[in-house]
Amino acid sequence: MTSVSDVRRRTVAPALGTFERYLTLWVALCILAGIVLGQFLPGSFQALGRMNVAEVNIPVAVLIWLMIVPMLLKVDFGALHRVAEQWRGIAVTVGINWLVKPFSMAALGWLFVGWLFRPLLPAAQIDSYIAGLILLAAAPCTAMVFVWSNLTDGEPNFTLSQVALNDMIMVFAFAPIVGLLLGLSSITVPWQTLFLSVVLYIVVPVIAAQLWRRAVLHRGGTAALTRTLRTLQPVSLVALLATLVLLFGFQGEQIVRQPLVIALLAVPIIIQVYLNAGIAYWLNRVLGVPHNIACPSALIGASNFFELAVAAAIALFGFQSGAALATVVGVLVEVPVMLSVVYLVKT
Repeated sequence: MTSVSDVRRRTVAPALGTFERYLTLWVALCILAGIVLGQFLPGSFQALGRMNVAEVNIPVAVLIWLMIVPMLLKVDFGALHRVAEQWRGIAVTVGINWLVKPFSMAALGWLFVGWLFRPLLPAAQIDSYIAGLILLAAAPCTAMVFVWSNLTDGEPNFTLSQVALNDMIMVFAFAPIVGLLLGLSSITVPWQTLFLSVVLYIVVPVIAAQLWRRAVLHRGGTAALTRTLRTLQPVSLVALLATLVLLFGFQGEQIVRQPLVIALLAVPIIIQVYLNAGIAYWLNRVLGVPHNIACPSALIGASNFFELAVAAAIALFGFQSGAALATVVGVLVEVPVMLSVVYLVKT
């Protein structure tokens, strides 16, 4: 007889597939493709950039929804009732995600981008780079953490309930935290656009995904949901890569002039991943949390919802902004850095 635990285990993503394992390579190739296409087809990219309605770029919005909705299909908000079962691990992860990570990233951004690396970066983009780093850290990862958890033999029910709780918090906390940290960085906060981004890229996808999930489960049960997730997984990744081609079609000229920018922006991102993962894992072990809870807790506490960050950066600051570029650097380093965290927590 199949238990509820077995069913939930099957809805958790399998180990990292070949395509995902080499995501950094595909991202690098898309960066190259975007730069080349931007040089040869500038008119086409400019036309796409002008396709805006109420400050929302329609091509990017469609691509972002194609990225986010399939990921949110994995989230079972019914798992929220299980939060109390592993309350110590949940408390640590929530604290890292919402009380530590955004603020530590802002501090690292001010330190490295705003001070140490300032002479090496375009002066006009300094604030925008910091804004992108803040956006990157202001929301916890929704999809890839299922993979990271599985690679560490993490408790799937904990991962599922933690992701569901984080998504619920994100609906209400993302805009205030971003607004606060951007304001502290003396960056003008376009509140109307920020709230519109929350509605478009968090609220609407969450509702759409949950309605879709219920419909699939009602028609075919868990097996149908598993098939749907397997079918849609390439859609999310292709949409992400297409978005990167668009971004670098606009960013290409700047990158060609200053390739060092990518490496410099990666420094605070990498540091904050190891910092937050280390703090989360240590706190869990101090509190007596078992290893199969401490591992996914550390990984959820360290990873970022870069799809949302990319969308929000484009909506708030535009395709050609330093903020959009900073969020894309987060995509570039995510897989290799998180795989190294997986290795470290397993040793």
